[in-house]
Amino acid sequence: MKSDLVPLLSGEVLEDEVELTLADLCRSCQLRAEQLFELVDEGIIEPVGREPGRWRFGGASLRRVRVAVTLQRDLGVNCAGAALVLDLLEELEALRTRLHAVGEQNWSAPRPRD
Repeated sequence: MKSDLVPLLSGEVLEDEVELTLADLCRSCQLRAEQLFELVDEGIIEPVGREPGRWRFGGASLRRVRVAVTLQRDLGVNCAGAALVLDLLEELEALRTRLHAVGEQNWSAPRPRD
């Protein structure tokens, strides 16, 4: 499973300043609006705006939708399960980033003499 998701997670992430409409996201992910409504309801993506016609999505939403669709299609994971997996994958990535930063600090810090 991990090897299938790594290319999706390691691809170029669009900046969050990018504003995608609901129609843009539907086209980009080749999904119907109803499918995206389900992802919004489950908390996989969070639109800015009150009405679907005015919703805007950041670039990270595109990546999250694509990973969720892959989980559902290839592994049969339901929407709630995809939300959980996405949250765990993002937490894992954040922990790896922190661990990497701590490792770099340890290598660059002067070592005490005995």
